Amino acid sequence: MQLFLEQVFNGIGAGAVYASVALALVLIYKSTGLLNFAQGEMALFSTYVTWWLAAEKDIDIVPAIVLSCAFAFVAGAAIERILIRPVEGSTHNPLNVVIVTLGMFLAINSLALLIFGTEQEQMPNVFPKDSYDIGGAALQKETLGLLAMLVGECAVLWALLQKTKLGLRLRGVASNAESSRLVGINTGLMLMLGWGFAAVLGALAGSMVASTRTGFDASLMQIILVYAFAAAALGGFDSLIGAVVGGLLVGVAQSLTTEYVTALDGIETVLPLGLILAVLLVRPNGLFGRRTVERV
Repeated sequence: MQLFLEQVFNGIGAGAVYASVALALVLIYKSTGLLNFAQGEMALFSTYVTWWLAAEKDIDIVPAIVLSCAFAFVAGAAIERILIRPVEGSTHNPLNVVIVTLGMFLAINSLALLIFGTEQEQMPNVFPKDSYDIGGAALQKETLGLLAMLVGECAVLWALLQKTKLGLRLRGVASNAESSRLVGINTGLMLMLGWGFAAVLGALAGSMVASTRTGFDASLMQIILVYAFAAAALGGFDSLIGAVVGGLLVGVAQSLTTEYVTALDGIETVLPLGLILAVLLVRPNGLFGRRTVERV
């Protein structure tokens, strides 16, 4: 039981990171109907910015994360305006945006390697390294910190989307961009802000997870993005709550599988792909996704 509890605790910590990136994917999907395959690499670059500010410029880690999130917001908004918007409404080839985001994946990763190098870097610790004893199982303070990050993100998103006029506009554009434009909402600005907010979520997740590792490199966010896609698919790509629940479920499932299914090497990587396939076969809209009814 002690080992089981420890794996559950570890899975919750990992799931908080997956949920954070899944929230970013869902934010963009809800507002544009697009899947951003470059979300992980955008987060990676912001993570390197955090490391550069903290390690090279001697800025405390928390202010460094805040500054890198500000950088991520501007960069995400600029990417939407410069790279995504010109091809987003293309009816000639609807795969143009997919190709652009895949190209961004490769380009941002290569740019990070070019600027920051290929060596592993050490991110300063955000959370204490000790743990609490819960029923004989060790609950790491890092796990509580990652979970607190996720709770804070959910609280801010809820307040933004439900209690502000900006949030009302964002929800209006996500629901029906054409109708929102007709009532005077600047849909282009709302889409830019959506990409900016999604980039901030990714940057925060990347910086936090890098601080829990003994070292990180340019491959940091690649497997995390796969798990985040599995979380979003499990919860539903149009549900923020689903992204959170899906992320936590994927994290716990991955941790338990890694510990108990030792006969198959690499099974923890196969798990998210299996979850995506199972969800698409049984419930294509995810656990919390809504069915879309169209008149013909």
